[in-house]
Parts: sequence; structure tokens; C-alpha cells
Amino acid sequence: MIEYPSEPDTPRSHLPFSPSTKFGDLIFVSGQASVDATGKIISEDFEGEMRRSMENMRKVLETAGSDFQHVLQTRNYVQDPADIPLFNKLYREYFSEPFPARTTITNCLGAALRYEVECIAIAKPKI
Repeated sequence: MIEYPSEPDTPRSHLPFSPSTKFGDLIFVSGQASVDATGKIISEDFEGEMRRSMENMRKVLETAGSDFQHVLQTRNYVQDPADIPLFNKLYREYFSEPFPARTTITNCLGAALRYEVECIAIAKPKI
């Protein structure tokens, strides 16, 4: 059975997609960008947008019963290739070795965004 985990404070978009879907222990998190709780884009510098996007992903993962330690793969979208060194530095604040599998694509977002992230994770084991 497919689940669609959601809480009132789960970051949302006005676009037609769920923040995450869950099937068994697998969790698929939709792209998280620098948006507020209503889905309004909050434009900042690259670091600010990446941090907001990652914190939005953290909330979606927690709602689905997971966390950054249970992420299997990330897909990262960085608008400006010049931001890759800062991206790698900040990424290490959220993930540590052994790192999840990762794909990073540049020059791919519209003018409104500098960064977006999505992931596949597993649910935290029940104690």
C-alpha cells in the first residue's frame, strides 16, 4: 500500500505533487526547494537557499519516519556550477561518510531557484 505522509507543518507546493510517498520502508522525497510552509519561494544567496531546502527535506523525512542518516540517495540541482565547491562543503554538514549515493546536475533550474534536492530513504527501524 502506498502512503502519503503529511503533517500540517510539512513543506508544501502549489504544484501537483506530494512531499513524499512511502511504500513499505522506502521513502521517496519530492524535490525540496527554498520555500516557506505555504510553498512561496524564498530567494536568498546559494547557502541560504541550500540550507532552507535541506531543512525542508529534513521535515519531510521526519514526517515519513526517517532522517538524514537513513538516506540512500540524493539528487541535487545546482543552478550555477560556480557554487559546487560551497555545495560540497555544506553537503558535508548534513551527510557524513559513508555518504549516500549522489547525483548533482548544474545549469538546470529556472531563474527563481539556486538549489533543489530530492532523495530516496528508508524508514528508521522501529525499536
